Amino acid sequence: MTMAPRKPREREMLFDSVIALVFILVACVDLCDGATVVDVYRLIQYDMSGVPFGSRLASLNHHAASLHFSPHADLSRTVLLIPLRELNMSFVQEYIAESKPLGGLIFLLPRMFSFENKDGMGNNHRDGPLKNILVELEQILIHSNLPYPVYFAFEDDNIDAVLADIKKNDVTGQPATATTGGYKFVVSAAEPRKVVSPPITNIQGWLAGLKTDDDAHQLPTIAIVASYDTFGAAPALSVGSDSNGSGIVALLEVARLFSLLYSNPKTRGQYNLLFGLTSGGPYNYNGTRKWLRSFDQRMRESIDYAICLDSIGSWENELWIHVSKPPENAFIKKIVEDFSSVAEELGFKVNLKHKKINISNLRVAWEHEQFSRLRVTAATLSGLSTAPELLEKTGGLVDGRHFVNEATIVRSVKLIAESLARHIYGHQGKNIQIFADNTNLAVNPSYVRSWLDVLSQTPRVAPFLSKDDPFVMALRKELEDHTDEVNLHRDVLEGVFTFYDSTRAKLNIYQVASVTFDLLLLLVLGSYLIVLFCFLVITTRGLDDLISLFRRPPSRKVKTA
Repeated sequence: MTMAPRKPREREMLFDSVIALVFILVACVDLCDGATVVDVYRLIQYDMSGVPFGSRLASLNHHAASLHFSPHADLSRTVLLIPLRELNMSFVQEYIAESKPLGGLIFLLPRMFSFENKDGMGNNHRDGPLKNILVELEQILIHSNLPYPVYFAFEDDNIDAVLADIKKNDVTGQPATATTGGYKFVVSAAEPRKVVSPPITNIQGWLAGLKTDDDAHQLPTIAIVASYDTFGAAPALSVGSDSNGSGIVALLEVARLFSLLYSNPKTRGQYNLLFGLTSGGPYNYNGTRKWLRSFDQRMRESIDYAICLDSIGSWENELWIHVSKPPENAFIKKIVEDFSSVAEELGFKVNLKHKKINISNLRVAWEHEQFSRLRVTAATLSGLSTAPELLEKTGGLVDGRHFVNEATIVRSVKLIAESLARHIYGHQGKNIQIFADNTNLAVNPSYVRSWLDVLSQTPRVAPFLSKDDPFVMALRKELEDHTDEVNLHRDVLEGVFTFYDSTRAKLNIYQVASVTFDLLLLLVLGSYLIVLFCFLVITTRGLDDLISLFRRPPSRKVKTA
């Protein structure tokens, strides 16, 4: 009866003790809370003819280290955080090319390589070495089989501070482990899955030529073509401002200019103009091949020639016309003469590069080669003097808005439009400018800039574009504004490539304590709980009951006696 009045006080003390314990636990959680969350972009994962390439894993849960790790350190459970500015290519060769064990890789890229960077045009001379290093790194990564997660991230104040702390720990010779503590990088991602039947969509627009009453035969056609998708080490970052954003912009502006001419019967030419935006360019122009094979024989035979546009936004004083037919061919000579004469008037040079194609070889280096395989005269206008290798110069990490000159694209458009006009209207050899500056037919730099900005912020790797992707629909609408009979040709990307999803994720960076700290914390908590238990027993039952808990119970023999 004497202990009854204590119960409210005991409950109050018990409640206070529980609250104190909760505060201690919260404090412990705060000590191990996430330091920051960073957007990361996974290295592409794909198979080519059944051979695996790229990063084969997506999830990540390892302690972090920098390039200042000990030479004898075991990195099989460590993720390396490597700024591009500090990258040593010998390290890449040693750990990547030789397949040394790693827990993961995260490459930190300068902000100038982000398509979200709007700080201004990059300085090509100052940034040249970094661009060259990134180009070399990208080619090594996409042609290697890496059995661990590989991500790209961009420099910012938070991750720079984390990197500085990691370097300090590494310099002391104590890399982050479960024993020493440090930083832990965690990416929670599902296992990458194959992209089944990736769609490709070709878009075509048509401007019909003027057909006279006594002209019963079909009018000839000139095709202007550009591939719109890209390929790069990080699909979520592959915007391809030059390859081939510049070609798309030029095609759209040429379509706009000729729509003005063809809207008036008095200035409509006696040539049909076919505009094609094709998909699957990095993969041997798979979409172009399917698009051309959808034409009937009469349509293919009506094509006088096709001009394909590729990477025309970063050249300086000369462009290149690449052909498959011999330069002596009458049609090829005519194309080259038209473009060369206009280029000379505009103050630069157009060179001719001939490369025969091997029909038995599946490799297609230039888009015009798909036309040539069907015996259609075609050429590619490009700022590149030589054909790129497979999956090279197809819109990688360095192909961003800040390294493309919109004034250069304007010059390219002038060249294309004037050359086509001279062919269509028979003005060869005449110094006549149809698309002269300060006229209603002048090239519109604002139009070029706006579309270049859109393309430079839109990753468009073909397997990850849906058939009704907003970007594809935007291209369709733009062609509808300037041409007639706009059609979509849908198919499936076929060939030797298989792709996997999971292209971007969130990186959670945790600052974790060492095991020593954990043991000390456990000791403190255990001591607190023992003291709390003893206090509650004493206040509720008395000291004798507490002592009796620790007394040795009497043996069975004593009890029997």
